[in-house]
Formats: sequence, structure tokens, C-alpha cells
Amino acid sequence: MRIRNDIMQPGLWRRFLSGALPVAVATAALCMSLTTAPAHADVYGYIDADGMAHVSTEKLDDRYQLFMRGDATFDSNKIAKGIPGVDVKQNMSSPLMKLMLQHPNLKKYETMLDQSAKEFSVEPALLKAIMAAESGFNPTAVSPKGAIGLMQIMPETAERYGVQGDRRKTIQQKLTDPKINIRLAARYLRDLQALFPKRLELAIASYNAGERAVQKYNNQIPPYPETRNYVQLVAQFYRLYQPGGNATNNAGNAGDNAEKPRRIEIILPGRRSMPPPTSIE
Repeated sequence: MRIRNDIMQPGLWRRFLSGALPVAVATAALCMSLTTAPAHADVYGYIDADGMAHVSTEKLDDRYQLFMRGDATFDSNKIAKGIPGVDVKQNMSSPLMKLMLQHPNLKKYETMLDQSAKEFSVEPALLKAIMAAESGFNPTAVSPKGAIGLMQIMPETAERYGVQGDRRKTIQQKLTDPKINIRLAARYLRDLQALFPKRLELAIASYNAGERAVQKYNNQIPPYPETRNYVQLVAQFYRLYQPGGNATNNAGNAGDNAEKPRRIEIILPGRRSMPPPTSIE
């Protein structure tokens, strides 16, 4: 996945960069709902013999076991009350669940996440959810298309937001800096929420497929399998990382393995069906 900078309308980009477009406040995010997401939001996964976690929105083979269950309707009223939207009672002892809740890099970058969330009025849980879905908490992740870092940002997007290469570091090298990467992702998410007020599902879909794709389908989640699976996955992770829920309260100790960096592979069925990027005219 990657932040799509090549489909933002020029006028909107100018308004974003100049600060003229109103910013969505944090409380507005609590009113958003994922009403157009798929009917089911089950998530499957397993940890292989080498310690690598594999996560998918489908049971791809017998190794994948259900570890998050729930509908995909994002009930913000329940979230505001600290009620998780996932079935975790019989899965909290799962090594995979513990890993998702207590990954070493979650703690390592938590201060950066909180600072960026506060600066741009984006919920920390949303940043964590997208980070998990985008890079599996890997700050050195680079996609085949060139998206970089924890939240998979394209160099062109960073450049539009004012990140420039210099004699010491290229834009690509700067994007490997978690502080720059996380802050830019939070800023972009703020702008997407402002573009689609009270429609968090559309902001999430845009992060994956691009704003123009969402607008092309009359401000609905585009019918791309990857994007629909992406929204589904982020919705569940978003619920998982909400503070005060049973999931975070009852996670327990992840054990010795939590002290070691763990790789997470996120598999989104339908990825190849995504359309090619379009250029700004």
C-alpha cells in the first residue's frame, strides 16, 4: 500500500498546503462510521516457524486461524465507551494477538505517534491501525512501487508536503526517519478527514486507493478488492488499538518474544486488481 499523491486535485493540494482547508477536529472522528465496508471483518493469521507473523482478511490456507472477529460497521458510540468491536475473549492468549497489541515498535514509536496525533488532531489509534496495515511496524519497509517506511509514503507525496532532499540526505533517506514519516502520515490523514468529513471509511480508502478513486465512485469505497480489504483490516485494527477496551486491558504479557523485533506480513487479497495511478493534469 502507499499514499497516492498523484490523484489529488491540484486545487485541493494548494488548499491543503496553504492551510486554507478547514481541519477536522479529533471529536469529529468519533462520529465517523464505516457503513459501506464489507459485511464481515474477520481477520486471520499465524506465526510461522521463523517467527514471522502473517495476517490476512481471508483464510488463505489451513495455517491461517481466526484471531479477530466482528462486523465491519464502525460503531463509534461503542468505541467511545471503550467497547472493542472484535471478539477477543478466546483469543487473548494467541501469540499473534499479543504481538499485534504489544509489538516492540508500538512502544518504541508511541511518543512520536502521540505527538503527531495531537498536532494534527488524528486519533493515535488510527495512526497505529494504519501503521500496522501498511508496514507491520517496520520502519525500513519499502514497497515494490517505492513507498517507504512505517506508513508507506511515496517520495512524491513527501515532496508535495515540503520534504526536500539535500546534500546530506535524499527524500527517500529522510522518509526512513520514523519521526518525519509518522508526522507526514498524520498530516495527510488529517487532510483526508477534512476532505471527507464524518466519513472515516472514505479517508481510509483514500489512503489506499487515492482521493480521486473515491470521488469517482460518488464518495463511496471504490469496488477494488484490495481497498475493501484494506478498509476492513484498518477498521478492525482501529478498534483493537482504542484505549480502554477489553483487548488492550486484558492483553497480558506477550512474553520473551515481544522483546525481539518481529516481522509482520500483511496480505490483502485483490491487490493486483488495483488500477494504475493517474497523473495530475
